[in-house]
Amino acid sequence: RPFPSTPQPGTWWSHIPLALGERREEVHSPPVTPHHLSAWDRGAALECSHVPAAQKADFSGDSTAATINHSLTLLQRLQELLQNGNGSDSVLRVRSAASDEAKVFHTHQLLLSLQSEVFESLLRNQSVVTLHEPPETAALFEKFIRYLYCGGVSILLHQAIPMHQLASKYRVWGLQRGVAEYMRTHLASESSQGHVVGWYHYAVRVGDAALQESCLQFLAWNLSAVLGSAEWSSVSVELLLLLLERSDLVLHSELELYTAVEGWLSRRQPEAPVAERVLRAIRYPMIAPSQLFRLQAQSAVLARHRGAVQDLLFQAFQFHAASPLHFAKYFDVNCSMFLPRNYLAPSWGSQWVITNPARDDRSTSFQTQLGPSSHDAGKRVTWNVLFSPRWLPVSLRPVYSDSVAGAIQPVRIEDGRPRLVITPAMSSPDFAGVSFQKTVLVGVRQQGRVLVKHAYSFHQSSDEAADFLAHADLQKRTSEYLIDNSLHLHIIIKPVYHSLIKVKK
Repeated sequence: RPFPSTPQPGTWWSHIPLALGERREEVHSPPVTPHHLSAWDRGAALECSHVPAAQKADFSGDSTAATINHSLTLLQRLQELLQNGNGSDSVLRVRSAASDEAKVFHTHQLLLSLQSEVFESLLRNQSVVTLHEPPETAALFEKFIRYLYCGGVSILLHQAIPMHQLASKYRVWGLQRGVAEYMRTHLASESSQGHVVGWYHYAVRVGDAALQESCLQFLAWNLSAVLGSAEWSSVSVELLLLLLERSDLVLHSELELYTAVEGWLSRRQPEAPVAERVLRAIRYPMIAPSQLFRLQAQSAVLARHRGAVQDLLFQAFQFHAASPLHFAKYFDVNCSMFLPRNYLAPSWGSQWVITNPARDDRSTSFQTQLGPSSHDAGKRVTWNVLFSPRWLPVSLRPVYSDSVAGAIQPVRIEDGRPRLVITPAMSSPDFAGVSFQKTVLVGVRQQGRVLVKHAYSFHQSSDEAADFLAHADLQKRTSEYLIDNSLHLHIIIKPVYHSLIKVKK
């Protein structure tokens, strides 16, 4: 399973109970309510709509007006047309390599042509059409045809790709958009073998940029859960390199990432240039010297490709041996190698669970390491954090009016917005040459699992991130941002080193 029910080390939501399970979901055009229609296929109960026979409508305030709506009866008649073949004027024969027999559907050209220009073209000059489908799409063809009759279809996670393939092949654009949206909103769902990596690879093949980005963002922000799953081995070289380039990966440590990459290389056995490119994407300065020594002595992958990364390892040891200020005199530190990712280890930050966050301002404090360099080992920085659920910008704060003495402009609670301020408790000369980027992860419960919904980065205040919790609606207990009426944050402090400016004499 790609996302284990028992959180792995480094998952900051490990104390939250999970309720897992794959759910059947429906894709409708337009949205409808499931209702039992016939014994032909009990699955049809989820795929066609039910609309009340009569419902009140607004006709210029006339309370006696009502809408007579027999949509359910019409949909049932359409279902029976497909079921019994009544009045059929066309036949679809679907063949698959998995079976010697063809599936036969007695259909109606008008209904097929209304939603599919491909069927309109195929049936223009012939009434019997033979279609050849792979086993995966052939197994769903009955569902697909039923959608053309009643505008609804129920699908499971493993059916999303073949259903999208059918919708794309026959140009049923409404169904294609519906399935794509289903995939984007079900990345967090639990499945036995994992599906996000497969959906990403499929999105690349079909050129769905929105689905690609959604999958990539989900994998980056929930990488710790993916690394230890069966899904990790199915990651392509291209996807792996894309992930390794990112600084927003959320995981326990860089060592955890190296261990997962080492396992991937051992299983996949790519060509040497590919393996070396992957290994050079690891940020070795973010790994402690003691761990680097152990990798050099024990890692078979590192021993095999030592020559390709020897310069990076040597530079990492130099980084740990000197002060960052001294190191920056001789090396360019403005590169990704010296930029931390979003590490969940305690030395990098702290989790903060705010109960009933809309009630009032809250504050907390925690300590982190000064930086990843071993030269600064033992040096700690204390951070003070203030959370305000209804902070008002200066432009919205009450002011006295000139027209009525003492009167102030009314201010609504809704005008305020959540705000987070993170500042060091003290100043230190050790801060020279470094700034501290703050990253705040927001956890939400999706499909019974707690995952990262957003990651906001700023240097001092969330004012720098204009959309910070903009849609959280913390006033409502039903807000998707609240887990058991609590806001789950994880604050990460990332030292960012700067090259020194050389003054010309």
